[in-house]
Amino acid sequence: MKPCLLILILLTDDDRATLGASYDLVYAPNADSRAQAVAQHGERVRAVLTNGTTGLSAGEIDRMPQLEFVSALGAGYENIAVDHARARGIALCNGAGVNADCVADHALALLLGAVRAIAQYDAACRAGVWRDDLPMRPTVTGRKLGVVGYGHIGAKVARRAAGFDMEVGYHNRKPREGAQARYFDTLMALAQWSDYLVIATPGGPQTKHLVDRAVLEALGPQGFLVNVSRGSVVDTAALAAALEAGTLGGAGLDVYEGEPKPPAALIGLKNIVLTPHTAGTSPDVRNATVRHFAENARRHFAGEPLLTPL
Repeated sequence: MKPCLLILILLTDDDRATLGASYDLVYAPNADSRAQAVAQHGERVRAVLTNGTTGLSAGEIDRMPQLEFVSALGAGYENIAVDHARARGIALCNGAGVNADCVADHALALLLGAVRAIAQYDAACRAGVWRDDLPMRPTVTGRKLGVVGYGHIGAKVARRAAGFDMEVGYHNRKPREGAQARYFDTLMALAQWSDYLVIATPGGPQTKHLVDRAVLEALGPQGFLVNVSRGSVVDTAALAAALEAGTLGGAGLDVYEGEPKPPAALIGLKNIVLTPHTAGTSPDVRNATVRHFAENARRHFAGEPLLTPL
């Protein structure tokens, strides 16, 4: 008998067909179907596929007595009740590193888009406004880039920044061995040093509003902020106030507090580029993350070590 796999996130028909060859699927990608699925099938669920945003609560875990394996499709797992699952002896893993290239690409795209005002220039050109009537924008090449969180994504952002002859610094809980960047032991020191700041740190309670008014003030009116991690890391109210007042030069965000809707305080601002949490998504990435999950699940049920355990 195939193990029962509860899927709490959107997957394509092809992805479900692939996983259905090895598992008895219960597909519940929204709140209503999720509650119904847990109530009707919780007793037989042995594995759950979710992500950091969607998560899995302690109460849901308690309603799945046979649950033994939980995976986040991407790198984030901030809304999964990890400690509760561990106390039950449930195996946990994520997709760390699988989408890192795509996210790093997007981070640089947001930085370029914000610094070079690509969206505003595009709109002006379509409206017949030529360059002589537009303000000049700063360059990216040769500037100082600060990276907050030097994991898979942060390291790849740093590598891409090197292609722009940028000097790169980073802040992490501790220095990374072999990092080709300057280490700062506080975020404030990094923000004061940086021209541009890219946020690539995990979400969760420990990093909530890590980027606050003081950090934005340290980055300054010529500074730019990019966030491709989690919306909770940046204090939205402080960011909106800084952008509106001009005490921060601009920003590029792919993630937001209160997703899926971007905060109303940001939508009307002209010095920000917004994308709908798509930094880590592409057909290539989706295929790779599903394959990665399938291999982790196979290893678990075969009694083998997981590729990316939590």
